[in-house]
Amino acid sequence: MIRESGISPEAAARVSPVWSAMRTEVLGGQFLDISNEARGDETVEAAMRVNRYKTAAYTIERPLHLGAALFGADAELVDAYRTFGTDIGIAFQLRDDLLGVFGDPSVTGKPSGDDLIAGKRTVLFAMALARADAADPAAAELLRNGIGTQLTDTDVDTLRQVITDLGAVTDVETQIDTLVEAAANALDSSTATAESKARLTDMAIAATKRSY
Repeated sequence: MIRESGISPEAAARVSPVWSAMRTEVLGGQFLDISNEARGDETVEAAMRVNRYKTAAYTIERPLHLGAALFGADAELVDAYRTFGTDIGIAFQLRDDLLGVFGDPSVTGKPSGDDLIAGKRTVLFAMALARADAADPAAAELLRNGIGTQLTDTDVDTLRQVITDLGAVTDVETQIDTLVEAAANALDSSTATAESKARLTDMAIAATKRSY
């Protein structure tokens, strides 16, 4: 695809390794996702690794890297874009995790509590489970028995309330804010143009504050 894109040989030489890295990371992220499910890995760290490689790498980090490489950006700017992209990419997925449980079906286009019914081991679920294991065994049992089953609307509402009461929603919102702040700092201190900074800031807000 790169060879047929019409870009110069020099640009192609800069872009090709980035494209290859992105492809490898996405495949690795997908493998981690499947592996975690097969092994029953319920940790927050495992879920975050999937977010890093399966989502952040190909949605924002590497696309920014590809653009920077295409136009010959220096290493310092590339690093800033990659830091920004990784943080916003993970925050984007964390917002998706929240919407997958609490999103309005008329807005998201997905069934109510879709992630719970599908059995997705998200960071939100992992944080809730970690808190439940530490302080509320009954809630932990409810979460483990409920996820990945044919839940009724009442069941979904119950699990939502458990997740909220455990503080996991607040934990995820805090993590999103932390990531967005770190991304903004990386971008602000970079040599990117004022227009680039403004556009990327708008994109970050759209990606992490959305309701769909």
